[in-house]
Amino acid sequence: MIKRSTAAAVAVIVGLGMIPAHSQSASQAWIPLPETARFETGDTWTIGTARYRLYGVQACLRGTNFTNTNGQKRDCGEAGLSVLLSLVRDLKPLCANVLEGQQAGTIHVTCFAFPTTGTAAGSRIDLGVALIASGFAFAALKPDGKPVHLPYFVAELDAKRAKVGLWAFPDLPEPNAIIFKALRDSQAGAATGGHDGVHP
Repeated sequence: MIKRSTAAAVAVIVGLGMIPAHSQSASQAWIPLPETARFETGDTWTIGTARYRLYGVQACLRGTNFTNTNGQKRDCGEAGLSVLLSLVRDLKPLCANVLEGQQAGTIHVTCFAFPTTGTAAGSRIDLGVALIASGFAFAALKPDGKPVHLPYFVAELDAKRAKVGLWAFPDLPEPNAIIFKALRDSQAGAATGGHDGVHP
């Protein structure tokens, strides 16, 4: 049996292989994240009864740990969540639905910030790129192992090479590796009639 967070991530990665890529309408409304948003992970939040997820982004899984520079175990999912909260607070991004319809009851969105002051004034900051380039999130992958959104995968490779953020820790529990192992184990269990696959 695997943790609930891993099971949920497996369901998402399977679902991402069945939904169309970036089909955003030009008339799609861009809205700020309200203060009532409740953040669940480093890539997902709820507003009222609606659940939102950053398109193409995979957060570190809660309940998986890395060892920090002081030799202490820290929850990888909590670290990613803290950085997302910080970026949302500082950047105040606007978000829009990028997919037609919903997948597993989740609305996939992309979020951009448009700073008007400071050194970034006049620029457009993709929240997904900011998370991944800082080393506190990862590029989501399809069931065939290909990236959901290629620019995010490029940002991940750059962060990994530079060993920034979570990549600085050698025991980083890479979420995609964990998800794909759980997916393989689930498929193997189903093929043999076993009952040790992914459990919600």
